[in-house]
Amino acid sequence: MRSDIMKKYENLKKQQLLDILVSLSVAETPSIGTPSEAYTKLLQCIPPVDFFYNEYFFTVTLNGAHQIIDAHVISKGLVNRTLVHPREVFRPAILDNSTAIVIAHNHPSGNLEPSAEDKDVTFRIRQAGDLIGIRVLDHLIFSQNGYFSMLESGMF
Repeated sequence: MRSDIMKKYENLKKQQLLDILVSLSVAETPSIGTPSEAYTKLLQCIPPVDFFYNEYFFTVTLNGAHQIIDAHVISKGLVNRTLVHPREVFRPAILDNSTAIVIAHNHPSGNLEPSAEDKDVTFRIRQAGDLIGIRVLDHLIFSQNGYFSMLESGMF
């Protein structure tokens, strides 16, 4: 598809063509409206990883219309924890020129309840986001049993 577009617009300057490709890409990009949509689209965007043996932490970067820009693996941990720092969470958001993010991590155990550490990390990440102007819309915890949304549960 992109080669057809390139032929159609071969007389345009390179930057004009890049702008057209970006606008087409954004038009095809899913937007996030509800935590359920975020979970479904997160699973479509994240790279394939083994969720049953290791905990992974993700940042999904969003534009101003809450369309997904990209999904990034922030850290890979052990069977029951992964280390995460706001600096690493927001690095891809800043590089993607994102206005908002959804953070997520898996629980290999299948237990969807957030731990005290999950709640603390979420609080610190939200504070950092408020400081730099990148809003944290939700923190999803997921497993083979489904997902838990901190937004839906009233924690946000």
